[in-house]
Amino acid sequence: MAQLSPLRERLASAEHAYACAIQRRSATGRNQYVIRTGSPIQPFCVTETRPAKDENLVLHVA
Repeated sequence: MAQLSPLRERLASAEHAYACAIQRRSATGRNQYVIRTGSPIQPFCVTETRPAKDENLVLHVA
């Protein structure tokens, strides 16, 4: 697979997912979860839905 551009690499980072989770938590007042997806294009996902036991939870923003 091709190397990610520097911008894509920064946007797809765990740090960026954490920052998005903090912003979403502040905006909605709901818990946010950062999950590892396994995709090289979007390795992390932020969601309000509690992850299933088999999903790879990275962190929980409460």
